[in-house]
Amino acid sequence: MVYPTKETGIIKLRMAYRLSGDQTRRLRLRAQRLNPQDARTPAGVARVVSDVCGVQAQDLPAARLSIRARSAGLTAAQVEEERQEKRSIAWTWCMRGTLHLVSAEDAAWLVPLLGPAFITADRRRMSQLGWDEERTAAGIRLLTEALAKGGGLTRLEIINLLKENSLPFEGQAPVHLLYRAALEGRLCAGPDRGKKASYVLFEDWLGKPKPLPRPAALAKIARRYLAAYAPARPEDLASWSGLKIGKARQAWKLIGGELVEVEVAGQPARMLKTQLPWLDELTYDPPLVRLLPRFDTYLLGYADRELAVESAYARRVHPGGGVVNAALLVNGRVLGMWRTSRRKGRLEVAVEPFAALPGELQPLIEAEVADLGRFIGEEVVLL
Repeated sequence: MVYPTKETGIIKLRMAYRLSGDQTRRLRLRAQRLNPQDARTPAGVARVVSDVCGVQAQDLPAARLSIRARSAGLTAAQVEEERQEKRSIAWTWCMRGTLHLVSAEDAAWLVPLLGPAFITADRRRMSQLGWDEERTAAGIRLLTEALAKGGGLTRLEIINLLKENSLPFEGQAPVHLLYRAALEGRLCAGPDRGKKASYVLFEDWLGKPKPLPRPAALAKIARRYLAAYAPARPEDLASWSGLKIGKARQAWKLIGGELVEVEVAGQPARMLKTQLPWLDELTYDPPLVRLLPRFDTYLLGYADRELAVESAYARRVHPGGGVVNAALLVNGRVLGMWRTSRRKGRLEVAVEPFAALPGELQPLIEAEVADLGRFIGEEVVLL
């Protein structure tokens, strides 16, 4: 029997819910905390980061803006306070083997779960850079001993340390050693030294890593992923996390009793049963506008971006080389790009829509720009 559920227009076929593209985007926006947040009960930085299970942070200023888009009232200074002083969030290599901001609690189990596969994948490149297994072990031992004695070290100090000990120090060799040590749970980024990042022992900074038994870890990552990205498929989990597709499917099965089937663009997907009440609350009033920064997790969380970006504009959003450009998001769809430039002591924002925008969006874009200025504590103007 086929029938609409209440007022939502969602079709239920047997035990599966058939969702339109628009309904799917609304659900994902809510899961991603991109729906309006209640300024009366604002969430802290660590809660925001935890709710989306981390934000990509190859570009740290962009990662801070990802937190802005998902919060109410937070500031860039607060993000840095939580990272560098309170240690409630960590900056380290994690999902997909890329730098992320993750909660300290999540770093403790995510790094042990995901790190080994990325270590294996990087062995060939390590060897090309002069890091055979014997030298790698010596380099990590040298790093950990130096960090234990002297606290944090900058990358330049690490390069000099490697050079003094006749270990590979040129080109990409140092960063790949740092990568390996971080994925082993030995170190992570600590407090900045001026404008330079420093590296510290993971255990000293965040506490001991807390690896979970493999089935428990896979179940947890599937549960956490769906809490932040549903509706989704195992392929999406694999793309977001870096897990092999077989492991992602295993993770899906481990929490099968917690899931409900939905149909998205003709393909089966899953949501958590606890998210089902959201189906009766899918509204945009007014339209939902967000200025997403480069590498935003909303555009990195799925195996493809077809629901968020029309194919005609896909190369503008994702030109290649791992780059994901800053995007103007309206009701879950990318309708343009935006960029910033500095002039006369202020930050200028230029929005470049793909096509003419409805007039009702202008004040909402202006509000986003104003909030950007509030967040970074600078004068920001919309061109």
